[in-house]
Amino acid sequence: MQLKIEKLIPGGQGIGTLEDGKKIFLWNALPDEIVADFEITKQKSHYLEGIATRIEQPSKHRIDPKDPCFLSTSPWQILDFSYELTEKRNLVIESLHQEHILIPEEVAVEPTKTDGREWLYRNKMEYALYWDHSSERIKLAFHNRGSHGKFPIDKSSIERSEIFQKAQSIVGELNNKHDEARRYQSLLLRTNQAGEVSGGLFENRKPHPTFKNLTDIILGQEYSYSPNGFFQINLPVYELALQEIAKHIKTDKVLDLYSGVGTIGLSVARDKELTLVESDGAAYKELVVNCGDTNARPILAKSEDALEYIAPDLTVILDPPRAGCDKKLIEKLQVEVPEKLIYLSCNPSTQARDIKLLEGEYNIERIVPFDFFPRTPHIENLIVLRRKDSVL
Repeated sequence: MQLKIEKLIPGGQGIGTLEDGKKIFLWNALPDEIVADFEITKQKSHYLEGIATRIEQPSKHRIDPKDPCFLSTSPWQILDFSYELTEKRNLVIESLHQEHILIPEEVAVEPTKTDGREWLYRNKMEYALYWDHSSERIKLAFHNRGSHGKFPIDKSSIERSEIFQKAQSIVGELNNKHDEARRYQSLLLRTNQAGEVSGGLFENRKPHPTFKNLTDIILGQEYSYSPNGFFQINLPVYELALQEIAKHIKTDKVLDLYSGVGTIGLSVARDKELTLVESDGAAYKELVVNCGDTNARPILAKSEDALEYIAPDLTVILDPPRAGCDKKLIEKLQVEVPEKLIYLSCNPSTQARDIKLLEGEYNIERIVPFDFFPRTPHIENLIVLRRKDSVL
């Protein structure tokens, strides 16, 4: 059969329609390509998922992937970089259109922002360990997409080189001791911008160890964080997003929800009356350290349980997990209607859902996608909302 790929979907796969009308979502497939063969990885009643294994008519935007393991780590290695940036912007637009959100002509959606770096950008990586029976040695590995199998690797091009070198060194030590891969759940490593690496092995059926904290400078401010906690993966592009956010802080009071270790609020509103809310205990401890001797007020709570801090004279910063904002939080924002909402999201679909609920009270002022995760379909999108009667 010949299957034509219609477009890329927010998950990152190409979508096509089979002869029986059923939809199929395929990795390793680009718009307008003709797929001659594919492997099915998941069957549902109304759709299939799989991997294209033979392309009869390739896209003009297809390039050769750098890594044999690309489907596991960065499945958009097959797109030329310019096309990747275009498609990420298109997926943001599609997410807004799916929620029937009208984008004002004077706003539009900005081109996807990047620092131009496609490779060796990730400051954190988690590897599986694989036992190679032929050599009787442990190898680094990633899990195959769509299965529980492992793909042994000798190279990987998206994490910083300090991480991969350290990972190889640790595996070398295990092999020198004649250790076994099955003892370990994974190997997690993180590096800061200075190239210092922290992290280590997670052993099966044992508590995760505590690793040495790292520090990084973001927009001139130092932050401390745990290697196995939440911290941004691509700091140079993150700084681009923070610089954009800072342009829209016009109020004296700022509330940073889902604040993590505080890198957004403390980077863009350190000189304001700043409140930061974080629910994770470990991240909150780092937040307190990062607040230091500033006047910032850290709060340990879920954002939806800290509704008393929302008021009309605020700028509210939102950086929720992929699930988006809690319904109680959206409802409180609809009642209090703060001056500005600055919403940074790793999931444009749930972001669009939340924006739709707020469009009665707010106008869209700015939409800017950022390529935090080059060579992958992941998108970070910034939307700035201004209260309809606001002049700020």
